[in-house]
Amino acid sequence: MLSHRTPRSLFAAGLTVAVSFALLGPVGPTEAAGTSGPVVAPAHLNLGAPDLAETRTETTLAPGVTLTKIHRGGTDSSLFWTAEVGIPSSSPDPDAPSSALSSEANADAVAAKLDAAGIDARVEQVVSPQLADAGGSLGYRVRAGRFAAQADAAGLVAQIKAAGYSSSVVYTGWDGDAGSIGQTRGPWNLDVVTIDPKQYRGELAASFGPDLESPETTSQLTAAQHAIAGTNAGFFVFDPKAGAPGDPAGVGVYGGKTLREPVGDRPGLILDGTSNSTSIQRLSWDGSLSESGTTLPLTGINRDPGLIRNCGEKGDQPTEQPQQDVTCTNPNELVAFTPEFGAKTPAGPGLEVTVDSHDTVTSVTAARGTSVPPGGHTVQATGDDVAQLRAVARVGQKMRVTADVLGENGRPLRTTKDTSVVNGGPMLLKDGQEDVTVRQDGMVHQNDSNSFYYGWVHKRNPRTFAGTDAQGRTLIVTADGRSTSSLGLSLKEEADVAQSLGMVQAMNLDGGGSTTAVAQGALVNSPSGGAERPVGDAILVLPARTDSGGAGRRP
Repeated sequence: MLSHRTPRSLFAAGLTVAVSFALLGPVGPTEAAGTSGPVVAPAHLNLGAPDLAETRTETTLAPGVTLTKIHRGGTDSSLFWTAEVGIPSSSPDPDAPSSALSSEANADAVAAKLDAAGIDARVEQVVSPQLADAGGSLGYRVRAGRFAAQADAAGLVAQIKAAGYSSSVVYTGWDGDAGSIGQTRGPWNLDVVTIDPKQYRGELAASFGPDLESPETTSQLTAAQHAIAGTNAGFFVFDPKAGAPGDPAGVGVYGGKTLREPVGDRPGLILDGTSNSTSIQRLSWDGSLSESGTTLPLTGINRDPGLIRNCGEKGDQPTEQPQQDVTCTNPNELVAFTPEFGAKTPAGPGLEVTVDSHDTVTSVTAARGTSVPPGGHTVQATGDDVAQLRAVARVGQKMRVTADVLGENGRPLRTTKDTSVVNGGPMLLKDGQEDVTVRQDGMVHQNDSNSFYYGWVHKRNPRTFAGTDAQGRTLIVTADGRSTSSLGLSLKEEADVAQSLGMVQAMNLDGGGSTTAVAQGALVNSPSGGAERPVGDAILVLPARTDSGGAGRRP
């Protein structure tokens, strides 16, 4: 966990520069806080119709740190509200849920029944832009009506439900259909925090708050560290049925300490707070406990045994591959806990061994749920792994617990106390080229008629993403969405925007209701839920440390 930091200055009076262009590119190098640096304008965002007006407002938050607010496009008269119909599954299972997409035959049959009920329904093929490992035709949807306001569709939705189908009201501006991506006229609102390591003298880091299982808002996490700016970061457990709320749902390294294992080989955003450089690598891990010459492999760190959010672990059911927003299970687990997890480890049947800060076993308990000693660990076993742990655990004997995040070369990442790693996915850009790996990273679900892909990948949503440009600067971007005032981005558009901002490496982070940007102590974006959502962790731009201490870099 990050230590408390005192800011050198609040940078509250940064100069703001507004520019309106149809052609405008990434913000260039900046001077000290309160001054404006040169603005480079090679291109507009590759987003929507190419002739859209684009306004950028740049604020210098600190030497080497800028916030650029981008507004692109305006009112699009071709967009409207419509009723989308849930298409019953063709499965013989009577409890199978309805889907937004289906085969053409099923969609035609639903539309015909609605027509017979006096509802003018239309069938639309959904074609998604081709990504690195997925895309093309997703299926067919059924919609009805065209309305200027959301509330106007309520009567039609009631008619559709009376005809025996589920229905919801959607805005066509949120569609990410291949034919509309380059034609939509917006609007969009984005916030870009740019960190130039050549000038910035603070520390780029990630923080999760008081403990892993207590989510906090990005504003709270930013304020607690007196950060210059901050955004939400990785995926996390949201539902108590999926584990401990707030727990990272993927790799988490904070202050150089591995506190959560990766999901499969998904990418991680690696923040080096010493050099303030950022990199992206596909990560794996190696964890074990060793006692008297016997070594047992760990299956997890700081999470509820048996519940693996986003899957991707050996032995997971129903799949060992990453699956976004799916909670896999495994009855046989060996999970280590550190004091950062929370006040108590998860309770339940099994076995728990407590190890103090000197690697000495202090207790072996035939049930789970205890406090972790300062500087020490506990290890929980469930199912078949209970007997293995009981066979090696002896009070008074030494037991070493280790966990290493492995880089793409298969070797442990070189970390210091100033290293942070946050989870995410999919990859967006690699070596300057779009490389949106949705299938590899688990956004293509098995046997769901592409409905998850339709909502998560294809449709426009609020997004948070990060990466680096060719000058070595870190860019952290939020895009508002799920409103008529800012449409959001599909994953294809997200990669397009990252590339047109000059990024050469980029990855997606948690988005939707989590997407949040804070600067100078104030919320600067518009979260889609109307208020900030508590999140698992945040990326923080910390101020330079004072002479009295702190962990930032000195000038």
